Amino acid sequence: MEQEIISYLEEQKERVDRLIEKYLPRKATYEYLEFLLGKSKWLYSLEAFQRAVIEPVWDFLDRGGKRWRPVLFLLVNEALGGNPEAVEDFCIIPELIHNGTIIIDDIEDRGELRRGKPCLHLIFGEDIAINAGNLLYFLPLKVFMKHRNRFKPEVYQKAYETYVQEMINLGAGQATDIYWHQGRATEIREEEYLQMCVNKTGCLARMAAKLGAIFAGACDETVETVGRFAESIGVAFQIQDDVLDVALEGREREKFGKAFGNDIKEGKRTLMVIYTLSRASEEDKRRLIEILDKHTDDLEERREAIEILKKYGSIEYAKRRARELVSDAWREVEPLLKEGEAKRRLHAFAKFLIERQY
Repeated sequence: MEQEIISYLEEQKERVDRLIEKYLPRKATYEYLEFLLGKSKWLYSLEAFQRAVIEPVWDFLDRGGKRWRPVLFLLVNEALGGNPEAVEDFCIIPELIHNGTIIIDDIEDRGELRRGKPCLHLIFGEDIAINAGNLLYFLPLKVFMKHRNRFKPEVYQKAYETYVQEMINLGAGQATDIYWHQGRATEIREEEYLQMCVNKTGCLARMAAKLGAIFAGACDETVETVGRFAESIGVAFQIQDDVLDVALEGREREKFGKAFGNDIKEGKRTLMVIYTLSRASEEDKRRLIEILDKHTDDLEERREAIEILKKYGSIEYAKRRARELVSDAWREVEPLLKEGEAKRRLHAFAKFLIERQY
């Protein structure tokens, strides 16, 4: 089943990238810039847009990424009786935003490696990377604008408001995460961490699923239930990402595409850190906080922090918590979905995201 889902994601990735090219082609033309920006008063610079937007963004997109949020949109839409092909352009919305958040997040965290290559700002400069990331937050609105007359006004408004609300949630979640990894919080409860993830990582999965449900004609209650399921997938995906950050080394690390112990360097208060701090001896607690707060580049100090996490069983706890979140959410949403291939794939897809090793 795992290999089937991997193959399915790879197949859908090609589809998603073709859709993205409709809204961000690989070569700037005057025709495209007039579609994107409106008719020029004077003259657009094709070279500037090519070098400062298209090339850095496609450099980043071509590195990989699972494109699982668009797939989530398409599967939810189909599993609720919709026609995915008729609304497929909308699947790129959470994917574009997601990549924008990563580009900017790497600058905020002083990241070094992303998807196996230097972070975008290290190649193109912080100014271009920030601007490109910000543009990816708003470029998806062209999808709404292009298809504004295809839906009933109430459907269109509900979908648009979903985008707006989730963008607000995204900023709030990132703000919380930044504040915590600056070492300013004296104590963080697990419930606070999960809520941060609901806003930061869960919101784009939730956006994808809710848009898929809205365009399938689902009622408000179903839209919210599907959103909670997807939100749980997003949170569990983040927990598994944090686990892989400290669990993978050597050749296994290559597919993950990030520097070993990067979350330790960034001082992130992951679920594993929170769990450990609630159980550790005073000495271990003090040392773990010390390493996190110094944002160390020292590999041995990162390993020392990870050994403290392992000592208190935090990795096993995080894995177990991720499984619980998804299984509980699946029980709630399962009766609402039509029997068929989309439903089966959606369930397998959710399990894959929290069991993956890259």
